[in-house]
Amino acid sequence: MRYTYSNTRHNTNECEQIPTYPVIDSPLALAQAHETRNKLMASHPELAEEGAIEIVVIKTTGDKILSQPLADIGGKGLFTKEIDEALINGDIDIAVHSMKDVPTYLPEKTILPCNLKREDVRDAFISLSASSLAELPAGSVVGTASLRRKSQILHRYPSLKVEDNFRGNVQTRLRKLNEGVVQATLLAVAGLRRLSMTENVTSTLSIDEMLPAVAQGAIGIACRSDDEKMASYLASLNHEETRLAVSCERAFLLTLDGSCRTPIAGYASKDEDGNCIFKGLVASPDGTRVLETSRKGSYHFEDMVSMGKDAGKELLSRAGPGFFDS
Repeated sequence: MRYTYSNTRHNTNECEQIPTYPVIDSPLALAQAHETRNKLMASHPELAEEGAIEIVVIKTTGDKILSQPLADIGGKGLFTKEIDEALINGDIDIAVHSMKDVPTYLPEKTILPCNLKREDVRDAFISLSASSLAELPAGSVVGTASLRRKSQILHRYPSLKVEDNFRGNVQTRLRKLNEGVVQATLLAVAGLRRLSMTENVTSTLSIDEMLPAVAQGAIGIACRSDDEKMASYLASLNHEETRLAVSCERAFLLTLDGSCRTPIAGYASKDEDGNCIFKGLVASPDGTRVLETSRKGSYHFEDMVSMGKDAGKELLSRAGPGFFDS
């Protein structure tokens, strides 16, 4: 079986390759690949044999172009296209993706039968000089390549500045922070936990302070649609509560036709009574306008997908034409 951090492959006759997450030479991508491999080995003894699983590195467009903000590169699938092609061509057997990077339409001949249990969805504030965004002096520069983060920061703290070409892996961005390129940055708590780097966190933003990206903290694993054995392996690892939440959020994103060029946030969670609580947000890129909505309903697939779509339609109607152009 073969898969990467970007993908992995199985070398026995019983099973083929397993790709993971589309980021080459990325410690985080590798951590996600190893997490997937370890779960497969624990659930299926035949995959624990030496040489059963091979990790393969695939470099994606999003990895190659680091000199421009993601929004300027444009398009969908910046971190998945090359991995999907390798999967379809049979070069790998599974693809492990960070779900927030997966386009709302899966490529033909592929399925995504597994979401691993979701990590913490929140964003971490990291700074050497302040304990929170609110404590940063006017004119301070926050580094983030995410339009979602940029728009929410500028909406709440218009006196701050955002460096939106703040690209690179976690280690690179922390190095830039230490070198004084920016005064603060925001990183996903999930990634820092997977890298065992939470000691760098200054504080953690609440969901109300910074609504997360759709599917943030969730790992999805894809395989070819005609590979029943691989689909069975992956289905055994699926965390259903995560799958349902991600489905709700992605229905919201699909309705909005969101991409890296649109500041969109969405989060579905389960309350103490077992209901689904969904919060969605769209913003103008400069943060001057932020539109929010919420929904509550049963924690079942059809209802949650309908909830996400309905929330998306509401915000599309409220936003009107040209909303994302400001």
